[in-house]
Amino acid sequence: MPARLPDGDPAPADGALPPAALEGLGTRSFGLYVHVPFCATRCGYCDFNTYTAAELTDDAARGGYVRAALAELALARRVLGDAAPAVGTVFFGGGTPTLLEPAELAALLAGVRETFGLASGAEVSTEANPESVDQRTLAALREAGFTRISLGMQSAAPHVLATLERAHTPGRPAQAAREARAAGFEHVSLDLIYGTPGESDADWRTSLDAALAAEPDHVSAYALIVEPGTRLAAQVKRGALPAPDDDVLADRYELADAALAAAGLRWYEVSNWARDDEARCRHNLGYWRGGDWWGVGPGAHSHVGGVRWWNVLHPATYAGRLAGGISPAAGRELLDAETRRVERVMLELRLAEGLDLAVLDDAGRAAAEQAISDGLAARVGDRLRLTLRGRLLADAVVRSLLG
Repeated sequence: MPARLPDGDPAPADGALPPAALEGLGTRSFGLYVHVPFCATRCGYCDFNTYTAAELTDDAARGGYVRAALAELALARRVLGDAAPAVGTVFFGGGTPTLLEPAELAALLAGVRETFGLASGAEVSTEANPESVDQRTLAALREAGFTRISLGMQSAAPHVLATLERAHTPGRPAQAAREARAAGFEHVSLDLIYGTPGESDADWRTSLDAALAAEPDHVSAYALIVEPGTRLAAQVKRGALPAPDDDVLADRYELADAALAAAGLRWYEVSNWARDDEARCRHNLGYWRGGDWWGVGPGAHSHVGGVRWWNVLHPATYAGRLAGGISPAAGRELLDAETRRVERVMLELRLAEGLDLAVLDDAGRAAAEQAISDGLAARVGDRLRLTLRGRLLADAVVRSLLG
């Protein structure tokens, strides 16, 4: 969750949603995102809403956070009412969720079960820094009901990890992946970043080889983005590091797609590859398909029935509002039909299943035909699906479809 909040309208103190937003609740996918805003150190490229221990008071640190998050779960249940469905997916993100003790994460997941219930076969994921887990913690998380883990590998090249200010050693992510498998996790994902200043093609191939040697059933690979306000952005601005090169990023993406496909992982979203349908991240698919989700935690974002809102950023403010019986929402927006259509185009086109052509207006359909002629997309039944070249130019294709 980025450490900046969008503009919006005031959110009601009790968190109430318009009746229209609650209509159809349960007919769409419903997930819970739990933002754990703690990190041992802050990486130089990261602009997420995170805090180190030195930046927090005791009330805002782990114990206070867990109490507040459980209070927000209770608030969510009151707001959504009796129509609230059992939760299909839970995703603990951060930050570094596994800086919490397994018992604390288990308590939060138990709170989800008690407040909403978990649907049969629910996906329960956590992100983890490879250095923040070991055999004991992984076994405890699996025993608590976690089914999926996403390990932040980023790179296997020591000098690339140093530029990114990542704390783990190059071989630790693969070892953690093996430990997660041994602990019984159903799905293990590795997250990679390409295009870091100083990274070579050989470095990227080494990272891909190391990731695949760990035999994950899911890999995410993201181009490095220099976010304003980060230490990396300051280094680029003063010329200490070069900005990522678009042509290099395209080459790295093609290398990734070829290597992952050869290993049996298929792309299902522009930056995500999975061994099979079961290995896809169902929680993220809920975002991309326009489902409902409630975001718990400081700075977390939520969406239910065309209403989007976001929580206050600082853990102390977040905990204080909930302790006072007040919603932690800092603002919200009601999405009109055109905004929802635009967002549907932006998100669905990123998926391998493609965009329903019926969503496009006349100008959009003409732009779709041009994208097909240009080799950027293909028509598959009644859907528009990006080609490999189209994935490299996905943002430009979206702009053309929206005019």
